[in-house]
Amino acid sequence: MLTFDVGNKRFNLRVAGVAMDKNRVLLHRAERDNFWSFPGGRPELLELLTNALKREMQEEMGVQVKVERLLWIVENFFEHNGQKFHELAFYFLMTFPNDSYLYEKNEPFFGEESAYAQEKLKLIFEWHPISELPNLPLHPSFLRTALARLPGAPEHIVHTDTEDIGG
Repeated sequence: MLTFDVGNKRFNLRVAGVAMDKNRVLLHRAERDNFWSFPGGRPELLELLTNALKREMQEEMGVQVKVERLLWIVENFFEHNGQKFHELAFYFLMTFPNDSYLYEKNEPFFGEESAYAQEKLKLIFEWHPISELPNLPLHPSFLRTALARLPGAPEHIVHTDTEDIGG
């Protein structure tokens, strides 16, 4: 994983997928967290970002995805449970196969356990109406409104969440 710590600060390279269906978007969270984010994970060294996203979706949901296009490159600064993060994240539009069971899900569902920081985390996935995102604890928080209009070309975003997202 392309993550490293320097004192109480962590650099994190992340890839995330934006899956949309009928004015709703798929989000996930760790069972212990009180906030949502886009499904994804951390690329391995020498792994293409698109391949990392495909691998993460296979590991976490057991599904093949098609990576459509890059939406955002985000330099994200935030604090999580007292630790300061500098995250470089790549958000890709992705789709599931047309006959995927995921499109039929209307209730939250569990994905596979994910290993993060030598800890197993149970992941909860749920479709959320895009119209309700402004009131949802979604991070990075700019995505609460950005999903209403997807960019036609990749956008570079520098974003800071000022409140500790874990607390």
